[in-house]
Amino acid sequence: MAIATLKEQEWQQVELLAKKIRQDTLFAIKHMGQGHLGGSLSIVELLAVLYGKQMTIDPNHPSWEDRDRLVLSKGHAGAALYSALANVGYFDRGLLKTLNEGGTSLPSHPDRNKTPGVDATTGSLGQGTSMAAGIAAGLKLSQRNSFVYLIVGDGELNEGQCWEAFQYIAHSKLNNCIVIIDENKKQLDGTTEEILNPFDLSEKMKAFGFYVNKAKGDDLSAIDLAIQQSKAVVDQAVCIILDSTKGQGIPYFEQLADNHSVKFNSDEVNQAAEKALAKLELEIKEMTK
Repeated sequence: MAIATLKEQEWQQVELLAKKIRQDTLFAIKHMGQGHLGGSLSIVELLAVLYGKQMTIDPNHPSWEDRDRLVLSKGHAGAALYSALANVGYFDRGLLKTLNEGGTSLPSHPDRNKTPGVDATTGSLGQGTSMAAGIAAGLKLSQRNSFVYLIVGDGELNEGQCWEAFQYIAHSKLNNCIVIIDENKKQLDGTTEEILNPFDLSEKMKAFGFYVNKAKGDDLSAIDLAIQQSKAVVDQAVCIILDSTKGQGIPYFEQLADNHSVKFNSDEVNQAAEKALAKLELEIKEMTK
């Protein structure tokens, strides 16, 4: 039997991390009884690549000054972020059972004062773009080489504040702020095209002065390559359009019409979740033999 190369082992660990994040995200939201499942699942592979490969972090020292930062502007996907943080060692996975409970350190939307590893308090849509711009500008002024990863939703781009911040990022050539737009094509009340047509986001971001990459949201290697290419840009703002699917990775929830915030109040939904959790558990066991 061939011994896997170091690179193959690294990718196996990233793939395993993605499965664990998806499993724990679904578990935490199901345990809570309802939550923003669709938009949490659409960034699972992205978070696996960031926390499993690309980001410079130290879970034992969450406030390390030379760390990379992540700003989850679409703060309603906090469950996915918590699952990623727990699985790379920022806190015990058991805490995921306390998601959004009274007194928890894991509120439904990220709070930097409550959760180890959370770099920005987010949830008011649009504001994360400005926070990320400010953090990136501060790092530049401090002559630090750290990156800021901004995850913003496509529905969130209805907020004008995003575009003001994008213009500032581009004008200031903040190449250390990697803007990642999660284009899962749906928002609270329907599809983005129905609610407020975004048209071609790649062309819009290029018009704002960004170098733009695009990657399939469920393709780990494509996401990794897009990030690598973005980090190599030195004289221009950078953006990655993540071509993702709401509910990504679990067919039942991908096809569920109202999958922005899912309520686990029917046998059908609960059985679909249990089936998905069992499948993920089996796949994780197979990968860790």
